[in-house]
Amino acid sequence: MINQLFSHRYLKVLVLLAGYLVSSSAAQSQTFTNPLLPSGADPWMIYHDGWYYYTHTTGRDLRLWKTRQPVELASAEHRVVWTPPDTGAYAKEIWAPELHFLQNKWYIYVAADDGRNENHRIWVLENPSPDPLQGTWTVKGKLADPGDHWAIDLSVFEHNQQLYAVWSGWEGYQNVSQDIYIARLENPWTMQGDRVRIATPTHDWEKRGSGNGLPVVNEGPQLLRQSPTSQKLFIVFSASGCWTDHYALGYLQADATANLLDPGSWRKHPEPVFRQVPELGIYGPGHNSFFRTPSGQDWILYHANPSAGDGCGRKRAPHAQPFGWRTDGTPDFGSPLSRKPLPVPR
Repeated sequence: MINQLFSHRYLKVLVLLAGYLVSSSAAQSQTFTNPLLPSGADPWMIYHDGWYYYTHTTGRDLRLWKTRQPVELASAEHRVVWTPPDTGAYAKEIWAPELHFLQNKWYIYVAADDGRNENHRIWVLENPSPDPLQGTWTVKGKLADPGDHWAIDLSVFEHNQQLYAVWSGWEGYQNVSQDIYIARLENPWTMQGDRVRIATPTHDWEKRGSGNGLPVVNEGPQLLRQSPTSQKLFIVFSASGCWTDHYALGYLQADATANLLDPGSWRKHPEPVFRQVPELGIYGPGHNSFFRTPSGQDWILYHANPSAGDGCGRKRAPHAQPFGWRTDGTPDFGSPLSRKPLPVPR
């Protein structure tokens, strides 16, 4: 009888303890703390069929993460899905991959070269598997303008049933200025017609770190719109050298009914819209992407350095935070938030 009573009380304690642990875990899961990973430049995330898929620059291969909760990358399933050949046009300097689901297949757009930066071009990989972490990724080909110019940071979007590519490139064949270009796509791996330049660094805040052989920089363009029926389109881009603490975000704006291939359709906001906050230990925030949760929350995902002078190295890590919209239809990113607990995406 005593043993049965003890066993009953012991079991009750275990049940209460288990309940406490579950409750404690659930409470902890309501918040997260940036950065999401110790390292990861040029972060990209997409939501598809109940899953978030994430990737970033490793420089040597392509890796994908898969998770139900976008801020739990540290514990998410992940794997290397493609390793480049030892030599060749896309063997080295694997930069800024993006994952897109287009025409019922997965595509990765990535910049790569043969070991010489002037040979950086955009390469397209394709995978017909429903799960991009499964199946086989094959190189579909090079996505280049007719002049085959230097190109990095390409992103793809659809507007009015037309695919577009937007990226950072050189006007000529020398590294003087990184500008933002746009072009129509015939299909996910083929450009339709020539490119059009829609932005070049013009403001002082876009030119930090240039001179002495270093270029002025606009890069990492990303399309943003409040909804599919919004009357305003934005291309958010990164400006100034990533080697400076002044790396920041700006945006271009166009009317949804405008000709997107007309440079005059795009208007640049005169000031940066997201910049460093040294007092919070956020330096060089930029090269972002966006994701929207099933409940309709908009989030910005960006990399930032923890200290001054960290530059373009492996200290850049992914950060996430929600953002809103002003009454005039423009995005309000606020400022980079400190490394304190934030509510998880819903």
